[in-house]
Amino acid sequence: MNYRILGNSNLDISEIGFGCMSLSNNTAENIPLVNAALDNGINFFDTADLYQHGHNEEQLGKALEGRREEAIIATKVGNQWKPDGSGWEWNPGKDYIMKAVEGSLRRLKTDYIDLYQLHGGTMEDPIDDIVATFELLQSQGKIRYYGISSMRPNVIREYVKRSNIVSVMMQYSLLDRRPEESMLPLLHEEHVGLLVRGAIAKGLLAGKPAEPYFSYKEEEISAAAKAVASLSGKERTPVQTALRFVLEHPAVSSAVVGIRTLPQLEEASVVSKTPLLTAADIQVLRTALSINYFDQHR
Repeated sequence: MNYRILGNSNLDISEIGFGCMSLSNNTAENIPLVNAALDNGINFFDTADLYQHGHNEEQLGKALEGRREEAIIATKVGNQWKPDGSGWEWNPGKDYIMKAVEGSLRRLKTDYIDLYQLHGGTMEDPIDDIVATFELLQSQGKIRYYGISSMRPNVIREYVKRSNIVSVMMQYSLLDRRPEESMLPLLHEEHVGLLVRGAIAKGLLAGKPAEPYFSYKEEEISAAAKAVASLSGKERTPVQTALRFVLEHPAVSSAVVGIRTLPQLEEASVVSKTPLLTAADIQVLRTALSINYFDQHR
C-alpha cells in the first residue's frame, strides 16, 4: 500500500480509503472485514453521522476496538435527521455541530476524530461561524483536522479562501471529470488534499451494464468502459484501472472505495502493486468520451 500526506495535515493516509457506507449492520461481518483492511494496509476509514442514522459510525467503532491507533477516522456533520426519521435537513449551526460531534465520538468509541468534514454546504451558510466552530473543536482536541465534502465549486472556493481545511471530498472518475476544470488545479495549488469518491462510477467502469450517467448516453458509457477494459488484463483489473486513473492525478490523496466483501477488499488494496498508467494509456481514457463540466454552483 502507498501512503500520501493529506493536504497540509500530518495525516499519512492510505491511497485507498475504506468507504464505510458499504458496511452492513452485521457486526460479526464487519469486524473481520475492517480488520482485514487494516492488515492489508488500509488505514483511512470514511463514515458520516448521517449513514444509517448513526449506526454506521457505531459499526466502525466496534470494528476498530483494540486497533483504534492504527486507523485514521474521518466522519461528517451537517445533516440533521428529522425527529420522525422521515428524512434530514441541513443544519450547519454551531450548537448542532457541537452536539453532533459528541454523538460521533461516542458512537466511534474514540476521544478524537482525525478528520471532521462538513457534509455539504451552501453559499447562504454562515461560513465564518462554521469555520470558527471547527477551529474550536480542534483547539479542544476533539478533532485533529477538518475538511468539506461537497460538489459545489463556489462553496469549496470559499472554504479554501477562508479556512484551514486540509481536504475536500468530491466525486471524480473517468465518467465525472467535472473537478478537472478548476477544482483540481485549485486544490493542488493550495495543498488541499482531494479525497475521491465514485471512482468506479457505480460499477459502470467495472463491468456493470451500461446505462445513462449524468449527461452521457448509454453508448458513451459503453465506449468508456471498453477503453478501461482495453487497458486491463492479467496485471490490472478494470476496477484497478479506474482507480489508477484518479490516483495518478497529483491533487488526489486517496480514492475512497465502498467495500462489502473480502474479494473486493483484496482487489482494491493491491492497486499500488499494479502497473502505472502510461501517458498513452491516460490519453486513451481521456479521449474515450468528451469531458463534462459543472453547470451549477460554478
